[in-house]
Parts: sequence; structure tokens; C-alpha cells
Amino acid sequence: MIDDYLIERCHTLRKKDFVLVTDFMMHLKMGKKIHLCEFEADSLAEGFNDLFDRMVDVARIKHGNRQTIDTLISEEALLLAKYLRNERKDWNPRIPSLRVEIEGKKRKKLTNT
Repeated sequence: MIDDYLIERCHTLRKKDFVLVTDFMMHLKMGKKIHLCEFEADSLAEGFNDLFDRMVDVARIKHGNRQTIDTLISEEALLLAKYLRNERKDWNPRIPSLRVEIEGKKRKKLTNT
């Protein structure tokens, strides 16, 4: 899920979105690092927050048929922990593939234009 987001995001980056920084790497040696510019780094962090706040159509453990991805990840961790402690007989991941959702949206955009 996060991999798909980062790959999609990297396709939009250009050379000017990066900044070369000279810094001390080791004792008395200078090194160079490449960082995202401040605007792109803030935009990336905001994009991650939006990703985790996205709603998915997966039933919650206690009630409801929709939830945020953040809640879904927490519930999956709880169900996996119960399975590992032998409190549950089986564990089937409920996390949907966002790649399918992203590809579906791209197809809709292509057919609408």
C-alpha cells in the first residue's frame, strides 16, 4: 500500500525537487547528501496522512461497514496478535489492494476523457 503510493509519487518528481546538502559525514570529512526540497517533503507527509485517512469498504470488528486505513491496520495487527497467541483458529488478512483501486480510477479517467 505504501509502496504503491511512493512509486506513484516518484513518477511526478523532477530534478528541481531535490536539494544537494554538504555535511560532515565522518571525522574531518565532508559528504554530500540529496534531500527532497522542503515543499516536496511537506507534501509527501501530507499525502501519507491523506492515504491513512482514506475510507475503505471493509467491515470493522465491532460495528460499521467502512473505516479508515489507519483503523484497518490497527485491527489487522490485533487479529494477527490473537492468532499468534492461539486465541483465534485462523487469520485471513482483510486489507484490500489499493493498487486495484488506483488502476480502476486511472481507467475511469481515461474512459471519461
